Amino acid sequence: MTRRWPWIDHLPRLLVILHDLSMVVATWLMLRWLAGQAGAPPAVSLVQELAIAVAIQGVVFWRVGLYRGVWRFASMPDLVNLASAAFIGVLLIVPTLMIVGMLPDVPRRVLVPYPLFLTLALGLPRLVYRLWKDNSLAQSRRASATRVLILGAGRAGETLLRELRGQDRYYAVGLLDDTAVLKGAKIQGVQVLGTLDDLTRVARETAASLLVITMPSANAAQMRRVVELCDETGLPFRKVSRLADQLEYKPGGFELREVAIEDLLGREPVQFDWQLVHEHYGEKAVLITGAGGSIGSELAKQCAQAGVGRLVLVERDEQALEEVSRLLVAEFPTLFLQPLLADCGDVPSYRNFLKGVDFVFHAAACKQVPMLESQVRAAVRNNVQVTGIVARACRLAGVRNFVLISTDKAIEPVSVLGASKRLAELACQAVLADSGTCLAIVRFGNVLDSAGSVVPIFREQIAQGGPVTVTHPDITRYFMTIPEACQLILQATNLSVSSASVFTLDMGQPVAIRELAEQMIRLAGKHPGTDIAIEFTGLRPGEKLHETVLHPEERYAHTANHRVLRSELRSVDVADMGRTLDRLDLLLKGEYEDEVFKGFLRYTVHDYRPSGENVIALAGYNKASTHR
Repeated sequence: MTRRWPWIDHLPRLLVILHDLSMVVATWLMLRWLAGQAGAPPAVSLVQELAIAVAIQGVVFWRVGLYRGVWRFASMPDLVNLASAAFIGVLLIVPTLMIVGMLPDVPRRVLVPYPLFLTLALGLPRLVYRLWKDNSLAQSRRASATRVLILGAGRAGETLLRELRGQDRYYAVGLLDDTAVLKGAKIQGVQVLGTLDDLTRVARETAASLLVITMPSANAAQMRRVVELCDETGLPFRKVSRLADQLEYKPGGFELREVAIEDLLGREPVQFDWQLVHEHYGEKAVLITGAGGSIGSELAKQCAQAGVGRLVLVERDEQALEEVSRLLVAEFPTLFLQPLLADCGDVPSYRNFLKGVDFVFHAAACKQVPMLESQVRAAVRNNVQVTGIVARACRLAGVRNFVLISTDKAIEPVSVLGASKRLAELACQAVLADSGTCLAIVRFGNVLDSAGSVVPIFREQIAQGGPVTVTHPDITRYFMTIPEACQLILQATNLSVSSASVFTLDMGQPVAIRELAEQMIRLAGKHPGTDIAIEFTGLRPGEKLHETVLHPEERYAHTANHRVLRSELRSVDVADMGRTLDRLDLLLKGEYEDEVFKGFLRYTVHDYRPSGENVIALAGYNKASTHR
């Protein structure tokens, strides 16, 4: 149906035009009056002057695009447009008055200040309107918006305030910062209400419903303190990512995310040189075994980011291979990806894929310490025999670099996992000796959030209401993040100065697993020992109380990255290791019990000292944990 009054849609713009033209008239009349007060002669033809000024100024307003803006969002660019229109207008009015012979009757006291006064007359109403609308919207939003208390009044806090201004979901009620001189100051109109120690009181007084930590450069100890203070309020809390991460991955705004457990570890993440990684792997062909696992999938993603020319993914788990392939195709649509469903021990299934490969990362392995204590056959088959098979295939295919993903548990091993990975290291060293393939063995400790690691287990136990089970009150572990582990792997070949090297990371101080559990409970908004109990179950088979990251017989030195350590491999008898692998092949063809394979590991890995069962009475600890 045809609308009765179609002009009604243009009414707001018509009113703005009328306002602006009336401001031209008002400005001209005011300046004329002021000039008369200063002794200038009265206007001879005021109506003609006004007609000329209004006509010229109206055309200029339209041509400079003054009516394409919206008063609600008036800003500095709009003010520049207003000033430009006023100055262009007077530059056109003067010659027009000269042409019609009226210029001598118009005093300079009118023409000279005219652009400035007109700019003020046009700009002030727009500014007042915007402030009124902003205040009205702010008042209406406050009732429904999440009331945010910001912890940290630095650069990140100021940037977050600017971001929150344009959002309806959040309303900043104040800031807290330990810098004493900032107390009482205002940032983006929001007041610094005190220090972080005042958090509980200020959160209550401001009726805050969300705490946001804007301290992206805070170290682990500082973050633990802030989290404990947030935990005392009982309010949910989030943090902003590092500014560098935001600029690299999420331009255009800060991302509020939950505080992750890696933020609270006692070691700063190692920064790697991504430019060198790009230069080293760009356009190269890479094959990854175990590509569906935690390490393999992240390694595949980082290889894609590094711009590899071809990426081959070998994985025997169909679902895992499908998932990692789908994610890579979605994120890197131009990547030449070759997913391969295969067992690493079946060389014919991937032999052709090794042709032209520059780097092989062997991440496929059995990794669960307690389980492998009773699954020794599977451990030696996957971790030793299959690793030797892959190494031989790489040697025959002329692969330039072979990287074995090992573990710090291979250092003076007490578990089947550690012994089998140590034997895998020796096997690779022997198989690739005197070949054109460079060997890099990368050892690292526990990886946060990897499959089967303690973090997802704790997270699941917390979600179920507890208890959280820790094996021993004094147990410690070295931790690193999954991306950090993969960056170490990628840089191993670049940092190598010989044909065979072992690399490890300077892991800093070990983390007490009991403290890790307590921090994760706090991150879940619970109180350890009150809401969620912590129980101690005793060391499991194959576990050490404290891990070792450096072998006493290996001489380590810093590399170009001072946090990455490199050592020459200990010597190995190539012929003897060949016979050892042959004996293993024969054992795996027979139907032998696990004790036979354990004996094989004791005989071949000379520093393997099985830990046996570790059952510790911990009833007293459990009772203290539940009621403390």
